[in-house]
Amino acid sequence: MKGYVQVYTGDGKGKTTAAIGLAIRALGAGWRVFFAQFLKAGEYSEHKALAQFSDHLTIRTYGRNVFIKGEPEEEDRRLAQEAYQEIAEILASGHHRLVILDEANVAVHYGLITVDQILDLIDRRAEGVELLITGRYAHSRLIERADLVTEMRGVKHYFDRGIKARVGVEK
Repeated sequence: MKGYVQVYTGDGKGKTTAAIGLAIRALGAGWRVFFAQFLKAGEYSEHKALAQFSDHLTIRTYGRNVFIKGEPEEEDRRLAQEAYQEIAEILASGHHRLVILDEANVAVHYGLITVDQILDLIDRRAEGVELLITGRYAHSRLIERADLVTEMRGVKHYFDRGIKARVGVEK
């Protein structure tokens, strides 16, 4: 079976949630899944739920558990480059049938990795590996290269009224 490149982008809520849904579907089909989260660290509710699938699912976070405001720090760059190297090997191996790069578009936006590196990852995939890239700010070159692009558009969100992320819903 051919593996395709999917992109979930846009300013609306739901990109990571949709990626988790795809991971669940793939796990249900018996696939091995690698879920890489750029710019994130710590434990999220989805990690607890997905731990049940640890025999077929690997989750790695590459971040410092802080929001980047302004210029990223050198540690942010180092972690993103570490992710790039590890993910390149994983994609080439073909061991995981689905590879998800959560918030990779944001990592490109902040200059932690380049769009050329993302395109290189696409090229390094073993045959049959499905690749999903999420996050706001998808680069036009990635959109052009992808097979499927979904844009989440924010219409209304309670965050705009000062309501913080809630456990079980946003984190």
